[in-house]
Amino acid sequence: MRLLPPRVAVILSLLLAGLLPGSWQPLGAQPRSDGPQTQTQDRTLSPYFVVLGADSETDALPLKSTRAEVKIAGTVAGVKITQVYRNQGKKTLEAIYVFPGSTRAAVHAMRMTVGERIIEAEIMERQQARQTYEQAKKEGKTTSLLEQQRPNVFQMNVANILPGDEVKVELQYLELLEPRDQVYEFVLPTVVGPRYSNMPAKGAPDTEKWVQNPYLPQGQAPTYEYALSVEVNSALPLAQLASPSHDVEVKYSGPKVARVQLKDERTAGNRDFVLRYSLAGNRIDTGLLLYPGKDENFFLLMLEPPAQVKSDAVVSREYIFIVDVSGSMHGFPLETSKALMQEVITNLRPQDFINVLLFESGNAVLSQTGSLPASAANKEQALAFIKAQPGGGGTEILPALQRALALPRTPQASRIVVVATDGYVRVEPEAFELIQQSLGEANLFPFGIGTAVNRHLIEGMARAGLGEAFVIANPGEAAREAARFRQYIDSPVLGKIKVAFDGFQAYDVEPAALPDLFARRPITMLGKYRGAPAGAIVVQGQTAQGPYEQKVQVVPGQASPDNAALRLLWARHRIMRLADLNRLKEKDQRIKEVTDLGLKYSLMTQYTSFVAVDKVKRADGQVVTVKQPLPLPAGVSNLAVGGGLPAGAPMARPAPGLGEFALRAPMPRQYAKKARTTPSPATDQEQVSPPAARVKLSLQITRLKGGLEQAAVEQALTAKLPELTACCEAARKRGVKLPGEIILTFTIGADGGVRDKKPVTTPLADASLAKCLSDLVRGLIFSNPGKKLGQVTVKLSLTVS
Repeated sequence: MRLLPPRVAVILSLLLAGLLPGSWQPLGAQPRSDGPQTQTQDRTLSPYFVVLGADSETDALPLKSTRAEVKIAGTVAGVKITQVYRNQGKKTLEAIYVFPGSTRAAVHAMRMTVGERIIEAEIMERQQARQTYEQAKKEGKTTSLLEQQRPNVFQMNVANILPGDEVKVELQYLELLEPRDQVYEFVLPTVVGPRYSNMPAKGAPDTEKWVQNPYLPQGQAPTYEYALSVEVNSALPLAQLASPSHDVEVKYSGPKVARVQLKDERTAGNRDFVLRYSLAGNRIDTGLLLYPGKDENFFLLMLEPPAQVKSDAVVSREYIFIVDVSGSMHGFPLETSKALMQEVITNLRPQDFINVLLFESGNAVLSQTGSLPASAANKEQALAFIKAQPGGGGTEILPALQRALALPRTPQASRIVVVATDGYVRVEPEAFELIQQSLGEANLFPFGIGTAVNRHLIEGMARAGLGEAFVIANPGEAAREAARFRQYIDSPVLGKIKVAFDGFQAYDVEPAALPDLFARRPITMLGKYRGAPAGAIVVQGQTAQGPYEQKVQVVPGQASPDNAALRLLWARHRIMRLADLNRLKEKDQRIKEVTDLGLKYSLMTQYTSFVAVDKVKRADGQVVTVKQPLPLPAGVSNLAVGGGLPAGAPMARPAPGLGEFALRAPMPRQYAKKARTTPSPATDQEQVSPPAARVKLSLQITRLKGGLEQAAVEQALTAKLPELTACCEAARKRGVKLPGEIILTFTIGADGGVRDKKPVTTPLADASLAKCLSDLVRGLIFSNPGKKLGQVTVKLSLTVS
């Protein structure tokens, strides 16, 4: 696809209006009154599409390249990310770029290069770092600020990039690799997927405003280059090294060393890079490492657990499947999710029980009165219920979790909760808290579906639910991951794990207690120790065959200055645990401890940031702020930003007597801390499955006045065709006779908003259809302050098949 030239961004924000009365609202939907309102009234923190316009004064695409250099030594990955910003316009810029990172990243350094000058960044408390950056920006000094918005979402601000300037920013992080089932996996996220939010933009805290980010339309490649190189250096010979996500070239310089390069870097930045490898003989790199530091000593224990053995006990299990069918799941992610459900549900045993809850803006449950026996007929009913969903609407995950976890329990059955989602939400802490407080005696297994899932949500849900996280990046992995899931729930590898220290003076151990192991992964502990290395570490647990014990001797030879990474890895794990605790009950003491850890170990946290300031004044402090547009993750449709099928297309419901449908099922206010309130009662709405679309809609711009390019406007309106078509299809189902064409005429004001209350100029007998179309058009928001963009006339041609 040919990209439009990098001119000033004219932003089409798909902040969809509420559609028909009683319908669910898709992602970003905003209720509008018929009276006048400001542009910010009732607007949520929604992502939006960017359309490149005609003003060449400002470079709307300042990020020119990103390069990741990865060095894996044993079980530690060191990553350096280099971002290059270049101003090809005529105005001084501030560039804002939201980008992802590993959920386990210990970000410990940043530097900025301006011309020949290299400026090392300082770690500061978040507010102080922001103030330092804003002051330097005001003074005309080139400056950069790196903030953590989520453990896996970072934001880079670079200010006072002069015309013709090139500014390079480097950040470095470490992470610990833990194999699962003898396979090591390194993941480098490359793009942040669009996050659904129903939080009003007005008054939103600064920590949430990153959600309001521009995106390129579906299928459009990143506007910046993305390069990647990985060097793997193992203590044991390598085997089966490959990437399931990208085409790579692998060169070996010996049996233990490999170098990996991307074959095609043009579209590399629209999905997570995944590298998997195993070691010869299906071994894993285990043992004890010690680091004798200047003021503190650190240790890392990685201990291989026993082999998994299937339990002889036949236990009835109750499976609750919670499946995301929102707009961001439309297409490949939802089809992969359906394939996963097919694999898992088909293999349920006759003594098991099943229930299904589907969610988007609203949610629907297979059986409100309790789970059903996993008979052949009921399994077919459950699969038909799931397969009927096309994907559409917002991602209201909290009401879905609350309703599913409150479903009646099956006596004498072990409950297993399975969640399938891409995780494109901003309510991770609330979801973790809800799971921890409402799950009860059950285990939760989240499946992340997609090429760039929100791993912070997926992994955090697994920790909160004492389960195991799965990520399926392509349809071919559904069967494998379903089989792995069935294997895990047959019996934990090791349960009731306890660790004792015999003559070894360990303290500040992370984690403080080890959960049951479902996957065959190492037992991993980080901590500090006092005195000389001596004694032993004793690990005990319970397997399906009986008691288990391993003893690891501590000897001075295990200590080495080469293990300095343990210092930062320990601090990162301590910060993660404190963050988990704060989700249950926030305490100022924990916030202070996280802040102090970030400052002491020079680590990025929720409360500490990196800031670099060039001492040379280079501009007058007058800057144009540009948000770098992101590509949609591969396989994700425009519905992730524009919402889903609007009015007239409710979720499919199960057969009469089995299920009930909750329209938008709002989270009860009592959820704030307890989350135990019974869900909203089901509606008596007639059961309807989404029909196949019979309306075909095409558009033609017949008149365009003002400063917009026709190609840019046409591209923006074409992205809105699914919603416009759905309005017409809903009217057709109600018996409305549709005209052959509908004319829309609307004016874009200097504030970027659509001025017309009734942009539909063709007389329509059906008021609901006119409102549906008008609300969609009035939801268009263009950004080009101070410039009147003029009038647009569009002809919609309709055919009914």
